[in-house]
This record gives sequence, structure tokens and C-alpha cells, in this order.
Amino acid sequence: MSIHISAKPGEIAETVLLPGDPLRAQWIAETFLDNPVCYNNIRGMLGYTGFYKKKRISVQGTGMGIPSTLIYCHELITTHKAKQLIRVGSAGAYQKEIHLRDIIIAMSASTTSAINANRFPNSFYAPTADFDLFSKSIAYAQKNNITIKAGNVLSADQFYDDDPNFYKKWAEFGVLCVEMEAAGIYSIAAKHKVKALTILTISDSLVTKEQIPASERENSFTKMVEIALNIS
Repeated sequence: MSIHISAKPGEIAETVLLPGDPLRAQWIAETFLDNPVCYNNIRGMLGYTGFYKKKRISVQGTGMGIPSTLIYCHELITTHKAKQLIRVGSAGAYQKEIHLRDIIIAMSASTTSAINANRFPNSFYAPTADFDLFSKSIAYAQKNNITIKAGNVLSADQFYDDDPNFYKKWAEFGVLCVEMEAAGIYSIAAKHKVKALTILTISDSLVTKEQIPASERENSFTKMVEIALNIS
């Protein structure tokens, strides 16, 4: 048992899906997994282990932002021996050709967080997806006619920025969308030599101002979950 995850040794699988929303973790477990068992509800951050196509899989809510997510990733890796971390989350589009419900695979993650600036003073670390998981996700999507876009995403520390045009500079340099966790997950995975990938569904657009209702975000993003489960 770790501080924030009450699972006993062996109750968490080597592959863990990481939604930010704990209710999405519950929905994933109850919708996709056979015989899901809840191993954690500390602080309401639900975690489950079950089976998908006879393979043991866990799903752990992480909360929003890199600091919260890194608490769970650290404990999953160091105490519970997780080997593959796959974030499944929502994101805001930065490009006009990216639409609501599009699937984004994060090859790399730029960030406004200082987490790696503190680790690498006067240098810039580039958080990057695991190549094996990334390749499998592309292959699965192509085989199953799931349209995806892949590239650089932004892991932001602020959800509400003071400057409404803040996104435009990132968009100019080809960043596809914004979320809040991928850069942290890729960094801690690299440090501990485990695999990590981020798969995102576009829930809103900073370009068109469209958005999907929060209730629908919680339990309707099936394609990204399907990809995550089938590459693990």
C-alpha cells in the first residue's frame, strides 16, 4: 500500500490506463473490463483492476495537472510495479483542422510546467512517447479505420489563461492541442524506464470555441479507450 493508493501488493496490473477524471476511470472499468474490482477510493480517486480480452488491466484516476498526476504515477511505478502507463484524456484543439471528438496521439509534449526546468537547469528536456506503444497505436487505428492525428501537444499548468490568444504562438509552431498531464507522465516514465503514451479526444476548440458538455466527456470517449486497451 502507498500513501495515495490503497491497493495491496499484486492488486494493480502492469498496464495502467490513466484518465484524469476518477468517474471516467469507473466508466472505463465498468464498460470495458471483465470482473472489475475497485482497489482505491482514497480522496475519491478511483482505481480498478479487471480483464480485457483475458489480459489484466488497471485503470487509475489521476486528477488534473502534472503535480497530481505525478503522485499517482510515482506510486504506481515504484510501489505497485506498473510497466506501461497510458493516459486517456480530453484536450482542447489548437488547429482549425482538428475537430470535436478527433483522436490525438501525443508523440511529444511541450509544457509550461517548470518540472523539467528544475531538473535540467539551463537546458530543455523533451518529453516523448514510448516508440513501441506509439507505433502500436498508429497501426491499430489504421487497421480499424480510426482516424487519428499525431504530433506535439502542450501540457499546460493553467486551464484558464489570462491571454485568450495565448494558444496562437503554440499553434504557429504546429502544436496540435492542449491538455495538462502528458509531459509529466512521459518524463517520469523515462526516468524509471517504463513505457508511456498519451491518447486524447478533442473535447473543445480554442479556435472555434465549440465544446462537448462535461457529462458527455465523462463517458463517451470510446475510441481512445479502445486503442489504449488493444495496444497494452
